[in-house]
Amino acid sequence: MKLDTKRTVLVGFAFLSICAFWQMYDNLIPLILTNTFHLNETLSGAIMAADNVLALFLLPLFGGISDRCGSRLGRRRPFILFGTVAAVVLMLSLPLIADSFYAAPASGKLAAFIAVLGLLLIAMGTYRSPAVALMPDVTPKPLRSKANAIINLMGAVGGIVYLLITTFLYKTKSDVYITYFPLFAIVGGIMVAALLVILFLVDEPKLVQRQREYERAHPEDNLAEETENGEALPAPVKKSLGFLLASIALWFIAYNGVTTWFSVYAQNTWDMSLGQANTCVTIATAGAILSYIPVGNVASRLGRRKTIRFGTLMLGGCFFAGFLYTLFAGGFSPVLYVLFALLGLAWAAINVNSLPMVVEMCKGSEVGKFTGLYYTFSMAAQIVTPIVAGWLLRNVSYKALFPYAAVFAFASFVTMGMVKHGDNKVEAQKGLEAYDIQD
Repeated sequence: MKLDTKRTVLVGFAFLSICAFWQMYDNLIPLILTNTFHLNETLSGAIMAADNVLALFLLPLFGGISDRCGSRLGRRRPFILFGTVAAVVLMLSLPLIADSFYAAPASGKLAAFIAVLGLLLIAMGTYRSPAVALMPDVTPKPLRSKANAIINLMGAVGGIVYLLITTFLYKTKSDVYITYFPLFAIVGGIMVAALLVILFLVDEPKLVQRQREYERAHPEDNLAEETENGEALPAPVKKSLGFLLASIALWFIAYNGVTTWFSVYAQNTWDMSLGQANTCVTIATAGAILSYIPVGNVASRLGRRKTIRFGTLMLGGCFFAGFLYTLFAGGFSPVLYVLFALLGLAWAAINVNSLPMVVEMCKGSEVGKFTGLYYTFSMAAQIVTPIVAGWLLRNVSYKALFPYAAVFAFASFVTMGMVKHGDNKVEAQKGLEAYDIQD
């Protein structure tokens, strides 16, 4: 059994566009809220958490709806089409409103910015779960960790392209007002290009039919965890799923708490420019890119659970090291590059394997529903963490950010120890075959 790498890469363009958008969102929206609209950190954090509040309801809703969609385009592509087009139109208006507010401040413009931001988040929520569910729809269960490695690689490419462009356009810290419209336009272009790939190069109905034929021919690879009376999950599996979802929430509290506030943290604690801060994030993303496929291969040898637990330990260690760095260094040092490269490796070990563990426990007809469940817990965690982290920055100290993240990362290591289902060990091949690469 070999993974169709070309097909997986094409499917991954949907996730590429999503990650490019969220990298921009987490990077720029806090700066616009605090620097242009002059909102305090706590209020800005509350606004930043709004996307997660909406996602808490929208992602499982549209994931389940897409499971039942019977469009000629397939179950997932109609949502990707509508969501991308709506998001691009809305996002391009945000920097224009911000520029107008800077030129002539007015409360109505702030209200307009927040309203458009809300509509944009709704548009993104309509297609995130369907886009992510597309990979399990067309990939056999034993290969999903390796396929998810490629999907995450594509997402990382989207994020790093944005970061590189940002670093090039904003090389130095400036006291002069900066418009971010070029960045929004570039990300919009990336999203439209990715949409065209999905529409014209990914024949979803044909690929899904091929996957169903495979499942009928290999029922041993596609047994859902069901009881004899049709109950969705037996008690031991439900327990494992509960601890897995709790772990997902914990490591997202840790990771998103840092990523949401890092550009502001770097400016205030280390006196770094936006470009310099983004260089660190770029290094982390590059570390993840280099790690995704090897991590997928390691998981096929050692198991997803062990690989994730290794990642959570490293994640917590990196955050604690960031705290120590802040104590003993007052500015930038190349040591940060090493730290963020390891952070990327840790996040790759977690991300590649967590979604496959969740969907391993479901039937093929419920992939969208379980994908939405995964996002329900990750987004619920992210509702809280921008607000709490922002409160800590404002009322305790900016130095509290990394210890805060480290505690939750280490907690996820403990809860992952209670997960006993969803692992899928595949006997690893040797040499290049270990990557299951096809031309």
